[in-house]
Amino acid sequence: MSELTSNRIRATAAKLGLPHLAEALNQYVQRADETKMGYLDLIDLVLAEELAVRDDRRFRNGLRLSKLPHHKTLEDYDFSFQPDLDPHKVKDLATLSFAEDKANVALLGPPGVGKTHIAVALAVAACRAGYSIYFTSLEVRHLKAAEDQGRLISKLTSYLRPAVLVVDEVGYQPLERTEANLVFQVISKRYEKGSIILTSNKTFGEWARSSATRSWPPRSSTASCTTARSSRSTATATASRTDSPLSKETGTTQPDRTLPCLHRSDHRYPSE
Repeated sequence: MSELTSNRIRATAAKLGLPHLAEALNQYVQRADETKMGYLDLIDLVLAEELAVRDDRRFRNGLRLSKLPHHKTLEDYDFSFQPDLDPHKVKDLATLSFAEDKANVALLGPPGVGKTHIAVALAVAACRAGYSIYFTSLEVRHLKAAEDQGRLISKLTSYLRPAVLVVDEVGYQPLERTEANLVFQVISKRYEKGSIILTSNKTFGEWARSSATRSWPPRSSTASCTTARSSRSTATATASRTDSPLSKETGTTQPDRTLPCLHRSDHRYPSE
């Protein structure tokens, strides 16, 4: 191949946004010659590698913008540290069917049991699969300040845009009624628009007690977070199912407080 032709291909590839082809053109030609590669096989190779480079670039950029505290994966999680946590059910969540369905995942348990690690790992897997992700502790004081300054809608955008939103340590601080309503706005506005992965060191019933007005979490969202329709939908530390909604008055079996408890919600928050 002449130098003139090579330069023209590189220039055209750059204009088409195919930087890897422009950089690796000589290697492609050499591989094609050495393996007697057919024309279609060569085109298939070039496109596949270009797509892989583009996906990797998108993945790295997504992680950079996500504000994740780290980029640990499920392969880094030591399941022997929590032997009663069924790794198969955790890895079932890593198939990302919850993200495809725009369902939600709740990871409950005391500090130090790996809730945030699992939440981040699920987010990393979602990012690699092409979903946009964002991590936040959902600091209510920032929402309140934005509301006072008339910038609430703008502030909410960063929580509403991603396909998968990770909310860490829900209920860690007591919430006043107005603060609880702001948090609920985030959840309700994501109705059927994206998934939430949340972690909390409190059971759902304790969330209500941590609110000064007992208005958080809203009754409807509490029910949907703790209801599962199949054993595939709910993974808990004791491998049990939650087949009925949790009520603030009656409740259901509470998760073991020494282990992370995982719930997938296949229900939706009402848009009220």
